[in-house]
Amino acid sequence: MSPLRRLAVLLYSADPGLGRMLQYWAATCVLYVVCIVQMLVQVEQGISDGQAATAVIAFAAVGALSFYLMIRFGARIGLKPDQLAVSQAVFSLVCGGWAYAISGPLRAAVLLMTVVIIVFCMFAARPRQTLMLSVGTIAGMGATMWWLQAHDPAGFPPMTELLTFGYLAGALLATAVLSGEMHKLRSRLKRQRRELTEALETIRVLATVDELTSLVNRRRMHEVLEEQERRQPSGGQHGKGCCVALLDIDFFKQVNDRYGHATGDAVLRCFSQAARASLRAEDVLARWGGEEFLLLLPDASPEDARTVLERMAERVHTMPVPGLDDRCISFSAGLATRHAGEPFAEAIGRADKALYRAKEAGRDRIVLA
Repeated sequence: MSPLRRLAVLLYSADPGLGRMLQYWAATCVLYVVCIVQMLVQVEQGISDGQAATAVIAFAAVGALSFYLMIRFGARIGLKPDQLAVSQAVFSLVCGGWAYAISGPLRAAVLLMTVVIIVFCMFAARPRQTLMLSVGTIAGMGATMWWLQAHDPAGFPPMTELLTFGYLAGALLATAVLSGEMHKLRSRLKRQRRELTEALETIRVLATVDELTSLVNRRRMHEVLEEQERRQPSGGQHGKGCCVALLDIDFFKQVNDRYGHATGDAVLRCFSQAARASLRAEDVLARWGGEEFLLLLPDASPEDARTVLERMAERVHTMPVPGLDDRCISFSAGLATRHAGEPFAEAIGRADKALYRAKEAGRDRIVLA
């Protein structure tokens, strides 16, 4: 990891949620910087008192640094994101009220930042918290305006302060209402996104998994074979080849005709469970069509593949099938080794011919192509 990357992780953390909160903090700091520059200009132009402005700037700087530390290490001290958001908003509103008191004729413009602070809070606080914050701001600014007009009626005309307060109260209440509506919209969008994700996952499963046996279907198996060809164009690894086997359940049509399709479906389900239990971790078994299955055995010699198929045959012979207590299920298999650079289609074709020979020889056997 580069030194710059380590510094970024140290400052912002590798956790995405914490990083997002620190990004909001950084955006708040940008607003602080803009307001500080504005206040310095006011001091230069003689609009604001320099000593009072310095006190506000120092208060804001210390607070911003403190909130960085609280956000960065909030999880360790048990602070929740909404608590941090509300606390930072309260601090910013105190700064805004202080700046209002020392901004002279520009004080009404400072109130714009009050609305911006409440809007920022929408993204982390709950609607009730935003409403309480808005009501608290109205009360706090109302008290500040009353005190200013009572102690300095020439600089803060009572009627002007009253009208300004009315505009501020209306803006903050409207913002609180919009916050509630935005929260509902965000909740609805989250729910719809979750439902869409679940629907896409269902579609993916339906497109790649056989519904009856829960094995991968023929379409997905073609994709697996193509991936295998790209990954190992010359065959297997570690000096071993790659094998494919075509399996066919013996006398499956007789089971359907004699016991019914429900029992036939039970045979397919039980076969798939017994077969999967016999596979290695890297093997892939797919329902190829009807009672026929295709088995991919990567990095397997013919001896390895035969061992897997023999283990599978033993399990299938002894597996219980509901509604079929008096009959033993078996399968025939054609096994082929994929040659170096050979398309899987050709290896499957040879396995199919070997399967045909296994059936002709009496079924319940494995024939190597």
